Amino acid sequence: MDDLTKPVDEESIKVTMEDFLNALYEVRPAFGASTDDLERCRLNGVVDCGAQHEHIYKRTMLLAEQVRVSKGSPLVTCLLEGPSGSGKTAMSATIGIDSDFPYVKIISAESMIGLSESSKCAQIVKVFEDAYKSPLSIIILDDIERLLEYVAIGPRFSNLISQTLLVLLKRIPPKGKNVLVIGTTSEVAFLDSIGICDAFSVTYHVPKLKTEDARKVLQQLNVFSEDDIDAAAEALNDTPIKKLYMVVEMAAQGERGGAAEAIYSGKAKIRISHFYDCLQDMVRY
Repeated sequence: MDDLTKPVDEESIKVTMEDFLNALYEVRPAFGASTDDLERCRLNGVVDCGAQHEHIYKRTMLLAEQVRVSKGSPLVTCLLEGPSGSGKTAMSATIGIDSDFPYVKIISAESMIGLSESSKCAQIVKVFEDAYKSPLSIIILDDIERLLEYVAIGPRFSNLISQTLLVLLKRIPPKGKNVLVIGTTSEVAFLDSIGICDAFSVTYHVPKLKTEDARKVLQQLNVFSEDDIDAAAEALNDTPIKKLYMVVEMAAQGERGGAAEAIYSGKAKIRISHFYDCLQDMVRY
């Protein structure tokens, strides 16, 4: 096409189905559900973590249903608070996927590395403005204290981002547009001190796993023998779900490595003594 005086080779300028499929793969939609981002938040999938986690999931799904059908609640906000690694982000992502809303976006500090305060605020506002263009939307504010650049020494945080969030959490969407905002935090006392907790309609505490909850998870993973599963669950009492997965994966490698494939395929089981060693290492460091 550089020389328009030459005859055009039509075969060289045709768009093929392969070109079209490549474009679909490469171009990320501005709207819709960020399914890839949400799936990355729950790499270990969805497992039964006990009655309390199931209760919170059902309650939050009811809030999503309220947003879907209610005429008087165009904005519903929910805060999931609990210890680090207790599964708050994974639960939020699962609700975003299971709700089947046309617009689901997650706002995290990870996507804003290197941005200035004003740039972060502009990006957060844009997500909310895009949500107002969809009839049903879910916005996940992940690790709110990280979004606020919170540091315990001081304490220090961004007042500009804090005020932006407070305004957005109380702003009523345009008529016919309903939004559910789910926030997660491991620093609920700090958020309460700056008034952000009051901006959420409801707050749920996502706890660590108790012995019976850990046993349910271990049964689903099927990496311990029946003789050892009770002892392993007892050792994991009051442990976050994220830490449980980490110590199980460490122990599954075996004492010399290379045992994970056999263990996850069901051909072998984790030795309880090696599991204790891995757990002790995590406690120590």
